[in-house]
Amino acid sequence: MPLARSLSMTSLNGLPQWEDEDLPVEDLLLFEISWEVTNKVGGIYTVIQTKAKTTADEWGENYFLIGPYFEQNVKTQVEFCEPPNPAVKKAMDTMKSQGCQVYFGRWLIEGSPYVLLFDIGSAAWNLDKWKGEFWEASNIGIPFHDREANDAVIFGSLTAWFLKELSCQFEEKPSIIAHFHEWQAGVGLILSRSQKLPVATIFTTHATLLGRYLCAASIDFYNNLDQFDIDKEAGERQIYHRYCMERASVHCAHVFTTVSQITATEAEHMLKKSPDVVTPNGLNIKKFSAMHEFQNLHSMYKARIQEFIRGHFYGHLDFNLDKTLFFFIAGRYEFSNKGADMFLEALSRLNFLLRVHKTDVTVIVFFIMPAKTNNFNVETLKGQAVRKQLWDTAQSVKEKFGRKLYNALLKGEIPDLNKILDRDDITIMKRAIFSTQRHSLPPVTTHNMIDDSNDPILNTIRRIGLFNNRTDRVKVILHPEFLSSTSPLLPLDYEEFVRGCHLGVFPSYYEPWGYTPAECTVMGIPSVTTNLSGFGCFMQEHVADPAAYGIYIVDRRFRSPDESCNQLTQFLYGFCQQNRRQRIIQRNRTERLSDLLDWRYLGRYYMHARHLALSRTFPDKFEMEPSAPPKTEGFRFPRPSSVPPSPSASQHSSPHHSEAEDEDEDERYDEDEEAERDRQNIKSPFTLGALPQGKKKQHGEYRN
Repeated sequence: MPLARSLSMTSLNGLPQWEDEDLPVEDLLLFEISWEVTNKVGGIYTVIQTKAKTTADEWGENYFLIGPYFEQNVKTQVEFCEPPNPAVKKAMDTMKSQGCQVYFGRWLIEGSPYVLLFDIGSAAWNLDKWKGEFWEASNIGIPFHDREANDAVIFGSLTAWFLKELSCQFEEKPSIIAHFHEWQAGVGLILSRSQKLPVATIFTTHATLLGRYLCAASIDFYNNLDQFDIDKEAGERQIYHRYCMERASVHCAHVFTTVSQITATEAEHMLKKSPDVVTPNGLNIKKFSAMHEFQNLHSMYKARIQEFIRGHFYGHLDFNLDKTLFFFIAGRYEFSNKGADMFLEALSRLNFLLRVHKTDVTVIVFFIMPAKTNNFNVETLKGQAVRKQLWDTAQSVKEKFGRKLYNALLKGEIPDLNKILDRDDITIMKRAIFSTQRHSLPPVTTHNMIDDSNDPILNTIRRIGLFNNRTDRVKVILHPEFLSSTSPLLPLDYEEFVRGCHLGVFPSYYEPWGYTPAECTVMGIPSVTTNLSGFGCFMQEHVADPAAYGIYIVDRRFRSPDESCNQLTQFLYGFCQQNRRQRIIQRNRTERLSDLLDWRYLGRYYMHARHLALSRTFPDKFEMEPSAPPKTEGFRFPRPSSVPPSPSASQHSSPHHSEAEDEDEDERYDEDEEAERDRQNIKSPFTLGALPQGKKKQHGEYRN
């Protein structure tokens, strides 16, 4: 038996390095398989897309992504080319010769990884045969009416077929690692294992199927994890076959990973297996980094949002836009899972507090959650037309005024300001003022909602009475469509919109990771999250005082819903009490946390999972060094030394505290000194090597 190669966490030319050099590293191929490769459905697309550059840098030409072929996606995202690897080309040619359409090219994202795409429709004639093979391999039957599950069987069967054709060309060399994401790709993993293919397999669940369904049903999920009859719950929701596919994938994989500690606990009860590695989700920070310009970008995009507000609230614009804060929530329209129910209740309480204390701050809240609509609301479109008309009127009067003033000054005269505007100008301005008169309240939604009488957000708004009245200090706008720079209403992309807001609010009940608050963080925008989201738990672990850095974490696990809602209300009210300088300081701190979320750091967890899979699949060839999964010792932001401008630490007994207090607080803040201290805390945070000899693994080292 040959000596086992020792796997280390070092790399050479971007590829893993083995201590025994007689194995050519170019024979090692990495495949990542997901239904969301070039096909955006949810957050997994973001995971794969942003991670691609880091993985491509590590694996070079030996990294491939496998996904489904959809012509509308491929047209704009993929550049076709010939496979550079002859073994991959031969496997593709074999499949093509038997009637399957297989496409190869580069995905036009950062890192430009190779993609292998299967046309599900071209292979659909094999469905019955493949469902039979899947039944023989797993005893899982797939109902004919579940199209998504049937597509998963076709996709998985094609994947396993490709891996079989590929592995046949490599004799005894352990050359392939296959990383499967979510249950839609899991069929390929199950078939690969049942056929005993020489492939190291990894399965990542980004959220358990049953967990999402149970939480959506408003069940006290986390306090009853060990009480559920899993088979019964899955059967009642008619997803038993999907659940079995997911659970079989988890137990068949050589290495099972999930994205956060909270989801690891969930998987232990829902899928009856603890993850081997927790792989936190990151972002490609370069994409979002604006160097020191992010504060300027905030001002620029805030002004664009203010323009929309001027039109939307025409006739009711009796609040000061310079003292108006923009909050938002965005994501899938999952009313309770995403915490929209709690957010609306907290807004009602916040409105009461702001009115009672007679504050001059106004809060405008955007709900960016796609729903079924007919078209834009006529009243909303009219508002933008009125704003544009007023702007054109003001510009024409200004031009005439300027011309008269210019001519008078040329003659050496000071013009009579009473005569510089003639009767026509006054008439034009009066007509413009009359056009802004409105006999209805500004709409709470920008679109005509289909079945709005049963819409949970609109019904809650009706119940709590937030109708954008003049007396309300909290105004609500539901935008039931993804943002686009080509929109006639709010012409901003999502990233631009986020940069222009003051606070993102995501009080989710079920959020395995939570990309929305993570994206806020890397753009320097404070956010609210919860200790039931992977992101919130991650920040609690790595930041001593998250609120000081603009990450407000609502306790939804160990408090009652009413207590959690009160805590969220206090966070929002405290944020409204901050002055402008305090918000700037907080944004500086929030932006510095972006290094925590960089794939260049978090990608090491995936590296560890791959090494673990190789050592388990081919123990006679590969051997893991005796080290625990990656740790983050020393990678922790301490509490800032200066007074943090956060509600938790700067609450005043009265809402009307003195300006002298603010000045005193500001003097204690040194941006350069604090930034340097944070840089030291994240300097070389990760050391990828073995544990010192004699040091035993401590409890908790397998956590991220």
